[in-house]
Amino acid sequence: MSVAETMRAVRIAEHGGPEVLRLAEVAVPAPQAGEVLVRVGAVALNNTDLWTREGAYGRPGDPEALSGWRGPLDFPRIQGADVAGRVVAVGAGVDEGLVGRRVVVDPAIYDGDGPDANPVGLMGSERDGGYAEYVTAPAGHAHDVTESPLTDDQLAALPTAYGTALGMIERGRMREGETVLVSGASGGVGLALTQIARARGARVIAISSGSKIDAVREAGAHEVLDRARDVVGQVRAAAPEGIDVALDVVAGDLVSEGLPLLREGGRWVIAGALGGYGATFDVRRLYLHNAQVIGSAMHTPTHFGLLMDLARRAAVQPVIAATFPLEQAARAQEELARRGHVGKIVLHP
Repeated sequence: MSVAETMRAVRIAEHGGPEVLRLAEVAVPAPQAGEVLVRVGAVALNNTDLWTREGAYGRPGDPEALSGWRGPLDFPRIQGADVAGRVVAVGAGVDEGLVGRRVVVDPAIYDGDGPDANPVGLMGSERDGGYAEYVTAPAGHAHDVTESPLTDDQLAALPTAYGTALGMIERGRMREGETVLVSGASGGVGLALTQIARARGARVIAISSGSKIDAVREAGAHEVLDRARDVVGQVRAAAPEGIDVALDVVAGDLVSEGLPLLREGGRWVIAGALGGYGATFDVRRLYLHNAQVIGSAMHTPTHFGLLMDLARRAAVQPVIAATFPLEQAARAQEELARRGHVGKIVLHP
């Protein structure tokens, strides 16, 4: 397949507001040994894009330090973790039969080669991502979804949001028939949690803003609670016997107030801090009730493989809130930050 020599890409040269996102004409990257070159069909936005651009992740021992997902960034950096597209070229040692195949890219950089490796880096932060017409990726991270009935927009919505959701559900050992609490349920990860937990037979109690309750219920939640009201009181009324698993992307005060809602042996899984990264709680609520607080950063290779199986069968149906052309990446990130939408925002290079 023919590949251009240059491409349009949106890069950041420093941390800051949406104004640091700049459209540039750059060389198309050449796939190295073991890599593929993907023509980007769609790239979805995530909170990781905002926080990486802002440098909001902090560092161990210095939570206020400007940092990418797992450390200082090499600037300029092309943002964008979530890519769906087609393979147009391969590097040395890669099967040429991949050329022309429709793929979703696993954006994680892992700490090893095993099926349970942990993510220690992210495309769009620790390496260039998909806010561009082309992107390279390790061949093993390009999952063939050629036969999936999902659109490129829907496929691009999967990697970070649904990968994070599946990682939370797997690490939280959620079982069929359990009662699950989902925070931030109208966001990308929250909707993914709601859909996957419901599909796996859990009773889903979701927390959302009042204007988005109907959309969250349509995504599969059995009950939707208004976050502007007394959340703890609403949970107690909806689940008087308690929660088996909390799937939480909000953290902050919700952790402090919510831990007593867990049943014996309950699990509180945290994969975000929209409500603040500081939390205090009574540790007696942990050890006296054999409860657990579990951190979950995205997914493992095994989790992502399970997600791609769901994608090929269209067993999940990502909701697309809005699409923007690549040159409007700053506007798209501003829309994401306003949090007035339900579902995913997608860029078209």
